[in-house]
Amino acid sequence: MLIKIHGSAVFGIEATTVVVEVNVDKGIGYHLVGLPDNAIKESNYRIAAALQNNGYKIPGKKITINMAPADLRKEGSAYDLTLALGILAASGQIRSEGIQNYIIMGELSLDGSLQPIKGALPIAIKAQQEGFKGFILPKENASEAAIVKDLEVYGVENIKEVMDFFDLEIPLERTYVDTRQEFYEHLNFPEHDFADVKGQESIKRCMEIAAAGGHNIILIGPPGAGKTMLAKRLPSILPPMTLHEALETTKIHSVVGKVRNKGLMSQRPFRSPHHTISSAALVGGGSYPQPGEISLSHNGVLFLDELPEFERRVLEVMRQPMEDREVTIARAQYTVTYPSSFMLVASMNPSPGGYFNDPDAPVTSSPAEMQRYLGRISGPLLDRIDIHIEVTPVPFEKLSEERKGESSMEIRKRVEVARDIQTARFSEWEGIHYNAQMDTKHIRQFCPLGESSKELLKNAMQRLNLSARAYDRILKVSRTIADLERAENINQNHISEAIQYRSLDREGWLG
Repeated sequence: MLIKIHGSAVFGIEATTVVVEVNVDKGIGYHLVGLPDNAIKESNYRIAAALQNNGYKIPGKKITINMAPADLRKEGSAYDLTLALGILAASGQIRSEGIQNYIIMGELSLDGSLQPIKGALPIAIKAQQEGFKGFILPKENASEAAIVKDLEVYGVENIKEVMDFFDLEIPLERTYVDTRQEFYEHLNFPEHDFADVKGQESIKRCMEIAAAGGHNIILIGPPGAGKTMLAKRLPSILPPMTLHEALETTKIHSVVGKVRNKGLMSQRPFRSPHHTISSAALVGGGSYPQPGEISLSHNGVLFLDELPEFERRVLEVMRQPMEDREVTIARAQYTVTYPSSFMLVASMNPSPGGYFNDPDAPVTSSPAEMQRYLGRISGPLLDRIDIHIEVTPVPFEKLSEERKGESSMEIRKRVEVARDIQTARFSEWEGIHYNAQMDTKHIRQFCPLGESSKELLKNAMQRLNLSARAYDRILKVSRTIADLERAENINQNHISEAIQYRSLDREGWLG
């Protein structure tokens, strides 16, 4: 008897429906074809034990299973439940009416209980698009898949529940999620708040400008100055995610199995990989490509602490994804693309010892040592960072203050106003939403300077020995500062403030 049952495979952040054809005939043997990996080939042992422990068995006949399309590689143990039900239905141990109307996925334990799977959200989206009635999957993934409207999602804990559903028509409990309500309930409750930060008013101002314009930023300062604390609070002042951004972000995290029991993500991601990370782990890749840290921080913040400690080769592979806002991973037989539109926040000490050229510091470094240390970061990478700011330690008077600083919600309101101005400005251009994404043509159009502003910028570049690459960055940041003040044109104050934020472009910064 031949039975067709449906599963799904995830490539990139999109799913492809897999038709599992199970044929039980006279003879003896178990043949699994259709490019399964080792985890799927081992499934017959898990299936045999799970069925045995629930009063069923694999028939002693010739079983042929084809996973179509046969030229598409299938990976992982999530097909256990699909194969087990196909074998039961094809051997007549359970009724199979309506089984073809469902996508069925889940990893089996030996007692028949189900383990969570990866990629439940992309699979649910594809199932809804292709008109399937429902999606049966492990209970831990149910709230994630139930984000999708017009699809019946059933979370189950044991294979016995699924067998009884088809054979005895015992109904399963459907999982409901009010996506909009759940999304907006958690939208304005950031984990970290700028109100907790003592002092550092100038750095908070920099973070506000970076958030308003989507600018990459690097914080330079000695240990204990608060660089990491400030970076962790940046997502709290970014504009709230839209439903579209939340869905796209959740899909990426679903592919790597990080959304269990959470449903739709409502907070912007914050990723902080260790400096020993490999290039494949940062941008994505591997034998079977997976999203890297830059994709997991999509629509959020990627924080690289101790930037010079990262391998130079690892940092260099970020250059193209930072420009293109996506990363493409090519293999011999297929290519996958992951989105990677993130804000880069980097931090670093000014020298190997951690301190500036301060005679009172516990560890001092010579200017040559400091220059060599900073030289680990390439010019092209620094060229993609708009704001460089020095972070100084907070004095005791500020640390001991009882008064709380301005909250993240108050800062976010100003950021949202500036972002709305930019959205209206770039409405004619696809793929440009904020000032940091402007190219030379847009800078010339939207950043005109008066004579006094031009003269100020000219003098600053000459006196401070600013590099040529600093010119466009200063104009971009000036445009954002003007937007925060709701000013139509860039004036001298905006230019002078933006000039302060190019520390690493100054010749003699170390001296």
